[in-house]
Amino acid sequence: MTGTTDTSSTHILIVDDEQSVRESLQQWFLEDGYTVSVAENAMAALDVLQRTTVDIVLLDVKMPGMDGLTLQDRIREFNQDTIIIIITAFASVDTAIRALKAGAFDYVTKPIDPDELSVMIRNAAQQRRLAKENTQLRESIDTLHHVGDIVGESEAMRKVLDLVRTVAPTNSTVLIRGESGTGKELIARAIHSNSARKYFPIIPVNCGALTESLLESELFGHEKGSFTGAQYRRKGKFEMANGGTLFLDEVGTLTQKTQIDLLRVLEARQFQRVGGEQTIHVDFRLICATNADLEQAVKDGTFREDLYYRINVFTITLPPLRERRTDIQELAAHFVEKYAHSMNKPVKELSAAAMDVLIGYSWPGNVRELENAIERAMVVSSAPAIAVDDLPLQVADARRQRASDSLADMEKQHIQHVLHDMGWNISKSAERLGIDRVTLYNKIEKYGLKRPE
Repeated sequence: MTGTTDTSSTHILIVDDEQSVRESLQQWFLEDGYTVSVAENAMAALDVLQRTTVDIVLLDVKMPGMDGLTLQDRIREFNQDTIIIIITAFASVDTAIRALKAGAFDYVTKPIDPDELSVMIRNAAQQRRLAKENTQLRESIDTLHHVGDIVGESEAMRKVLDLVRTVAPTNSTVLIRGESGTGKELIARAIHSNSARKYFPIIPVNCGALTESLLESELFGHEKGSFTGAQYRRKGKFEMANGGTLFLDEVGTLTQKTQIDLLRVLEARQFQRVGGEQTIHVDFRLICATNADLEQAVKDGTFREDLYYRINVFTITLPPLRERRTDIQELAAHFVEKYAHSMNKPVKELSAAAMDVLIGYSWPGNVRELENAIERAMVVSSAPAIAVDDLPLQVADARRQRASDSLADMEKQHIQHVLHDMGWNISKSAERLGIDRVTLYNKIEKYGLKRPE
């Protein structure tokens, strides 16, 4: 038999009642560098399988007691991934077919050709390694972007995460709405990674960052020579997202022509590259995001009504950070830990004063602005705790602005924030505020607070 490389990680079990066959095969595979175990009957083989992990089993059909095909079924109970190669002294097509139907990788007949078996084992070992790598990759993917990785315990975010869990297992198109910086792409990735498409890629496209012609090439791809500068064929995002998810951010910025092109692809599930004639069929899930008022855009005639209804199947609206202030402390701590690790700095927390400033700031840039503020503070801070002076100037100034606010204004804002976080549940809001329901109703009337439509 010829030698192979990197074989020591492959464990072969030889099961045959003939001692001469066991010893010959064992010697061959040891010379090739494999790890080898032997068993003279089915019971001995099961004992080996219970004690150690076996990648490939060479299994004789005719043995006293439990025969090879019965043992094959038993092995499947231990591990569906174990590769089984059947050995038979009888060139019986029926036996081979039964073994292959039951999941055998292949079969050989006695007398065994060493070179033929060597090639078969190499192929089986390669398949086993690929299966292991695929399993490890899937386990690695499974740890990424789960719903539980999204920071936020406010009532508003709990509702968002419930919607993510509801829509993720389906194939429905999702429209994520919210102000800039609220985390729309993070939600899109959470939906994708909790769907059946998670082992295929999610392909993001920022529609607002590209001109019409560049976006066309980006989405559809192009053939070599289709325009000046097209020196090679390039796959587009539609093609790259096949089997997975296409995430179109800032979808409200699409031009009328691009809207028509997108609608055609969504309806036909096929397209042609720019400058090409080949029809390419695709299957992807579409998730869109926008901070624009699409309904008004439809009324104004800048966004196609048919495309609007195509993408607005299931809507998730992300609340701005100023409406989920109870999450600010948790988010800030998360970003401190993140950047302390990446910058290798001893900063562990925010001072009480700095945290007070963060909670009181309006955050027009939402979670993205909060993360940038923490990153900037981590760069300049040299103490174990971030101080107010470490924060960006516009954030730190909020403390002085709040100091000039009247007590009534502060109370109104606080009550409004609590009501929003609790979904305007009067009992829960009153309990969090430490007042009774009647007092809360009186303050709602006093400050003219209204539940959003």
